[in-house]
Amino acid sequence: MRLKNISLVIAVLSGLSACGTTPKTASTQDKQTLATASTAPAEQLDAQGLFDKASSKQGASKIQLLYLARQAAIDEQNWSILEQACSELESKASVDHVQNKLYTALARQQQQKFSSALALLQTLESKLKLPEHQAWHQYLMGSVYAAQQLPKKALVHYFKSADLANKHQLSIAGLNRDIWQALQQLSSYALERFDRGTVIQQGWVKLAKYHQIYLGSTVQLHQALNNWQRRYTSHPGSEIIPTEVKTTLDLAPYNVTRIAVLLPTSGSSERLGRALKNGFLAAMDNNRVEEIFFIDETLDVAQINKELQQSQAEFVIGPLLKSNVEKLTASTYLTTTPALFLNTLDTASQAGNPDHYYFALDPEHEVEQAMVHFLAKGYQKPMLLAPDTASGKRLISHFETQWQRYSETRPEVGFYSDSENMAEVVGQLLEVDSSKQRINTIKRMFRKELESETRSRRDIDAIYILGDAIETRLLKPYLDVNVSTFADRIPLYASSRSYSKQIDKTDKGDLEGLFFTEVPWMLPGAVKLQNLREQHSVLWPEQSDIEQRLFAMAYDALNLLPEIKQLSKIPGKEFDGLTGALTIKEANRIDRQLSWAQYHKKQIRLVSLDQRPPTPLFMKQLYDNYQAQQ
Repeated sequence: MRLKNISLVIAVLSGLSACGTTPKTASTQDKQTLATASTAPAEQLDAQGLFDKASSKQGASKIQLLYLARQAAIDEQNWSILEQACSELESKASVDHVQNKLYTALARQQQQKFSSALALLQTLESKLKLPEHQAWHQYLMGSVYAAQQLPKKALVHYFKSADLANKHQLSIAGLNRDIWQALQQLSSYALERFDRGTVIQQGWVKLAKYHQIYLGSTVQLHQALNNWQRRYTSHPGSEIIPTEVKTTLDLAPYNVTRIAVLLPTSGSSERLGRALKNGFLAAMDNNRVEEIFFIDETLDVAQINKELQQSQAEFVIGPLLKSNVEKLTASTYLTTTPALFLNTLDTASQAGNPDHYYFALDPEHEVEQAMVHFLAKGYQKPMLLAPDTASGKRLISHFETQWQRYSETRPEVGFYSDSENMAEVVGQLLEVDSSKQRINTIKRMFRKELESETRSRRDIDAIYILGDAIETRLLKPYLDVNVSTFADRIPLYASSRSYSKQIDKTDKGDLEGLFFTEVPWMLPGAVKLQNLREQHSVLWPEQSDIEQRLFAMAYDALNLLPEIKQLSKIPGKEFDGLTGALTIKEANRIDRQLSWAQYHKKQIRLVSLDQRPPTPLFMKQLYDNYQAQQ
């Protein structure tokens, strides 16, 4: 986001402030005012100081100081003062009001007031008479969407801005780079859909397609770029080739034949290390890796460094435990060696080495996947049930934080401490207790037995369970009996914690209808490597659920190495692994898209559920406001 801020500041400074083709009267007055301001005695005041001083002045002096405050606010990225200065200038007749509103929209966008920024830009659409204003208006519209990670919507406006700039020979600093950044976030399928329209748009899209197809193939990419330049002479994308594209010509896959694997081979996590080791050895059968060295991650940093030096490994995988990942950041060997850690650090810590990647079986991936499905289905009021533990609270908090970006309603949340109070928590959340109290009150009034049926609340439209396999099996019956017979059955969802291959051998019936996410390796018929699945079952028939998931993780980790650079550079690229569809979106962190499954007639079946990307709340509000005005 920091780069985006800088881009916009540069763009506005070199574009809006420097554009000289404003209406003649306003333009002359603006220039006279700014000229007067520039000859005033220089004072070492920041944007806040200039704005405060302007409040004590009148007439031309006030306007001069407000112009200076506006410019200083952009230099300092003080978006609050920029918006205030623009607001004060609105009432002045000598101001170019369209340009001033574009500044205001910029200030709001940078303060994440996306809805009001877009609303303001929409009010300007009928007032944009000059090509300069039209081009910058489209650019700012695109920047609002780009800041919300909506590259497809951003590109619609960026391309319009680029066409205007090309037609009227305008220079919009930052636009070409922002177009390129947005294009790099698209999948190959999305790029195909954009490959139409004007010559400018088609040129950009074809450049992105060549970059995506030939990334890491130096000769092919060089030839494709030469062909592109001959076809699209004088295209604005030409400036990207030397600065952006050519820097990736050497992005060949890691040529790894010797790797070192850090895993726990002693202590309480030894069995987890064994499961990982089995997964790595299984992956060696179809891999270019010739030598693999296993090192105990519980050793101190000096000893690990010594063993890494002896191994002369070209790539390091591991460690598994988060505390050891933090410990290994001090390793001198890893400062110059690419690595795939089997856990994550906070995003700031991960941003250091571009050759360090992070792969974890984070439950947050599943929570986000469930949330996306709920929004795609149009659910308004999901109910979340989780254990009253640190991890349960963390996952609920993560769901709520993400949910609030897309919905004005808050999910209903219940925490249970043990099996004893599950029924009470469910009853309270569904308001069955209140229904029972009303029934008892009526019975006391009439002093005789009445036929009655408890009713549950009707606004809950989905229930999401974040408990383990045993807790889920205890909760399901409580949910069944507490939902009113007069109401539609509420769909039930759960995370992979609810699923256990061991427990499922004897107990599936109580979970009829439940949807859940799970790594493909754990589900019948979900992976193509059936021989591997059968061999694993023969060799380790009693392996626990966590050990099976770690086996799959290790298998994926080794097979990721030839593609991991491309995954980090092509957001739309996926790796179809045993642990899910793997992508890299930011900070070299691997994200997982798990499989959906459902309990159906005492069997597990794979299902395909709606996973359309949700629409941010600010866009919904903007659309509603627009409809209300029609």
